[in-house]
Amino acid sequence: VRIPTLDDILEARQVISPYINRTPLISYKALNKYAGLNIRLKHENHHPLGAFKIRGGINLLKKMSKTQKDKGVITVSTGNHGQSVASACSLFGVRALIIVPDNANPLKVQSMENLGAVVEFHGDNFDEARMYTEQLASDKGYRYVHPANESDLVAGVATCFLEILEDFPEVNYIFVPMGGGSSAAAACIVTKALRPDVKVVAVQSAEAPAGYLSWKNKEIVKAPMRSISEGLATASGYAFPQKILWNSLHNFILVNDHEIMLTVSLMIEKAHCLAEEAGAAALAGVIQEKDRLAGENIAVIVTGSNITLERLSNSINLYRST
Repeated sequence: VRIPTLDDILEARQVISPYINRTPLISYKALNKYAGLNIRLKHENHHPLGAFKIRGGINLLKKMSKTQKDKGVITVSTGNHGQSVASACSLFGVRALIIVPDNANPLKVQSMENLGAVVEFHGDNFDEARMYTEQLASDKGYRYVHPANESDLVAGVATCFLEILEDFPEVNYIFVPMGGGSSAAAACIVTKALRPDVKVVAVQSAEAPAGYLSWKNKEIVKAPMRSISEGLATASGYAFPQKILWNSLHNFILVNDHEIMLTVSLMIEKAHCLAEEAGAAALAGVIQEKDRLAGENIAVIVTGSNITLERLSNSINLYRST
C-alpha cells in the first residue's frame, strides 16, 4: 500500500470538502485549569455521524473505480469505520456489506443500517469478524475495504491534521487515540511534511495493547484484547499504519480502561463534550502525562461520540464515586 503524500492529502481535502464541514478546535478554561495545561480539543465528534472516519470513507469511495463500485463494497468494523463506509456508499450509490462482531455497539449498527448498508454479525471479536470478511470478499469478489491498510482512507483522515496546523500554529504536541492506526499514521504524515517539530503521541488502551507492542517491537504483534472500547479493540497491529509509525511517531502510551471511562465524564463536566471511550482516550493520555507536558501547546483528537446510554451511565457513576 502506497503511503500518501502531502499532495494526496491536499487533493483529498478538495474531494471531501463538498460533503463535510471543517471541525472546530476549542480551548476550554475549565479543562485547562484542571489539567494545568494548554489543551485544545479537535472536535471530530461534531461530524454528523459522530466520528472522524467519514473523511476517509468519502475520499476512498469517491476515488474508487466504477468496476470496483459495481462489485459492491465489503468491510469489517466495530462501528465508526463501518458508518463511514456505509455513508460514503450511500452518497455514491454503492452496495455495502458490513461485518461486525457479535458484541458490536448497537447504536453504530443501527446507524449503518439506517445508511442503507447490510450488516452481518460474525465472531466474538473484531479479528474473528475480519478474517471472515476477508474470506467472504475473496469468495464473492467484493471490493474489500481494510479498516487501516488503505492509502486513500488515510489521506482522507489526514485532512483533520491540516486543519489543526492551520488553526493552531503554536501546537507542539498532537495526541491521537490508537485502534487500527489510520489516524495516528495520518498525523505523522502531515506533521513530517509540514511541521516536523510537532510531536505526535498515540494512545491505546492497556487492555488492548497490540498496536503499542507492534510499534515498540517494530514488528506486527498480536495481544489479548479485553478493552471495553470497541474503537481501540484490535488484537493485532496493522502493517501499513505501523510502517509509518515506526518511522515518525514520537511516543506511544497506554492508559487503562478505568482512566478512559473517567475521562468520558471529565470531558462532559469540563468541556461540554460527549465522547465515546475511544474519543476520550487521547485526553486520558494527556492527563496521564501532564507533568511532562507543562508549558506545551497540545491538540487532542476527539475521534467520536457514539457511546451507548448504558456505558455513558457507567462512566458517570464511576466518576461520581471517585
